[in-house]
Amino acid sequence: MELLDLKAMAGQAADLYKRGELGQAESLYLKILDADPDLFEPRLHMGLIRLRQGRPQDACDYLVQALRLSPGDLHALIHYGLALRAAGRLDEAVLAFDRVLAIQPNMAESLYNRGIALWQLKRPTEALESIERALALDSYPAEVWRNRGLVLRDLARFDEATVCFDTALRLKQNSVTLYEHGNRLHAQKDYEGAIESYSRAIRILPDYAEAIFNRGYTWWALKNFAAGSADVERALSLNPDYPYGPGELLYARMCSAEWNDFDRRKAELERLVRAGKRVVQPFIFQAIAETPVDAQTCSRIWGENLYPQHSGRPHDPAKRKNRQKIRLGYLSGEFRQQATAVLMAGLYERHDRDKFEIVAVNAGGDDGSRMRSRLVKAFDRWLDIGKLSDQEAADVIREAEIDILVSLNGYFGEVRMGVFARRPAPIQVNYLGFPGTLGMPYIDYIIADKVVIPKDEQRFYDENVVYLPDSYQANDDKGREIAATPSRAEAGLPSGGFVFCNFNNPYKLTPATFASWMRILKQVEGSVIWLLEGTPPYAENLRRAAEKRGVTAGRLIFARYLPVAEHLARLQLADLFLDSLPYNAHTTASDALWTGVPLVTCKGPTFPGRVAASLLLAAGLPELVTESAADFEALAVRLARDGSALKALRDKLMQDRSSCALFDTDRFRRNIEAAYRVMWDGWLASQNPQGFAI
Repeated sequence: MELLDLKAMAGQAADLYKRGELGQAESLYLKILDADPDLFEPRLHMGLIRLRQGRPQDACDYLVQALRLSPGDLHALIHYGLALRAAGRLDEAVLAFDRVLAIQPNMAESLYNRGIALWQLKRPTEALESIERALALDSYPAEVWRNRGLVLRDLARFDEATVCFDTALRLKQNSVTLYEHGNRLHAQKDYEGAIESYSRAIRILPDYAEAIFNRGYTWWALKNFAAGSADVERALSLNPDYPYGPGELLYARMCSAEWNDFDRRKAELERLVRAGKRVVQPFIFQAIAETPVDAQTCSRIWGENLYPQHSGRPHDPAKRKNRQKIRLGYLSGEFRQQATAVLMAGLYERHDRDKFEIVAVNAGGDDGSRMRSRLVKAFDRWLDIGKLSDQEAADVIREAEIDILVSLNGYFGEVRMGVFARRPAPIQVNYLGFPGTLGMPYIDYIIADKVVIPKDEQRFYDENVVYLPDSYQANDDKGREIAATPSRAEAGLPSGGFVFCNFNNPYKLTPATFASWMRILKQVEGSVIWLLEGTPPYAENLRRAAEKRGVTAGRLIFARYLPVAEHLARLQLADLFLDSLPYNAHTTASDALWTGVPLVTCKGPTFPGRVAASLLLAAGLPELVTESAADFEALAVRLARDGSALKALRDKLMQDRSSCALFDTDRFRRNIEAAYRVMWDGWLASQNPQGFAI
């Protein structure tokens, strides 16, 4: 083809591109490149076409070829950076924008896009610097203010973020800014305001899946599971691949005992987790997981997606060898009246101050409780990181020279895994809050026992397993405060009959466990089962489920939530605690044992399903641990029919409470401190972390 024909064709293709007729422009550019592969303009425009078509990787290929022909072309460099960012190649995108800025330092658009790439890389401090340089050079529309707000939010600069979101709303009240405004209100726990903002966004754009999802999640925060589930189901119909949506929906259904199609939904989540899909968060999945390998896979997917490892400065053993005490940091969002604190308070107070300095790394708020006051007094130092970004929090911890940093949350509650991802301490430990692997390489150890993690299952834990000799669970031998015991009538119980109980959170209850309980009730005449009432329609759905299984609804007694001391007082009225699978009672199990209520469990297939067995063995009651559902039911029925055997168990619990391993805080303290010492000595000797037993 002659040169004149190529120029004419290129001009025609350029006109088609400007008019948005991309298909025709593409055909002409490809013909030109067939005739002469070394032409810059056709390769540049093919890159632009592919970018507009939503094919960023193809755009990158064309643009990198164009840049080989003209390395300094700003237009090609800018769009190469945009294509790399769209393709998820974020580090390369930053370098591309740096090349642009080396040629033209004050190009506001590239500064802004560089900032967005840095934010997507979870480097918010650098991102903010780049975006603010852009804003200083040029005025920008609502989108830029919105994104600046998102960066400030990640830096925990919430007041400044609010100004940005409000500015974006004033500039352009479109569905996106209303959606982000809703997200901001949700983060501030203004759930009613968030729902209104999401609803306004949805009125503008009825098929706005992200806003519908988040409105659904906000309804759930208000305990309106019906409205929330309706939103999430609709959003999934619009976007079936929305990350983690199917798992959130199953969780909401479990919280309200909506079990229609439960087995199919559960099996589908398991199938998709095994395929590496982002369908369920680990906190939810642990309540249904049947194998440790599935639980590990789920944690790895979640961690790699949300909390990827960051590079950081290494810690030098030589600089810490002469320290007299190990500086031990407990990072938690639950330094308040909450289960983790109830279990750990005695340990914090008992730690050997001649050998350890104990630091609270607080990621949560102050509930004003007596427990909070007790915890504040229990620590040598208190670091508040709740309003800090992950990087800022990591810097504070590093500056404090914490030697061993223990995560008491993992993927539960106030998750701050982004802090651990930055390796602020030389040794990082997973303990207590999340009963399973966190699946990430920057967590060195998990503290367990040989019941919850059998030796032949260590491969399903990315951490190195540290075995304590008794139960892994800490307990406080100062005791849980117990109020005056109410009468059965005051507690809402019938005057006679055997009382089974389970006070787990509703989401732990599966149809299979409930069916097992109903089979037990049918064999023990006049018995009832006592449960937490949950949020409507949980109790009503369970009553209907009982009727379907041949048990009258009146045999299910529902207890309202009470302060801990009052709850423990009424718990003493129960005769026998029935455990659940695949997620056992944990703190609720040790609550029952502390108050003298025997517990029957069946050893499950994963860490969460073996905790009650661990507690019973440490309490000296191995006879209450069964290996099958049939044995579990038979034992529960036998004890309900044999008053003398049950009384002997209750007497044993109360007599041994002060001496058994489960409630011997000082014994536990010595064991866990010995574990910390082994970890520390290994690091000082520059050894790689490896599992061990105390």
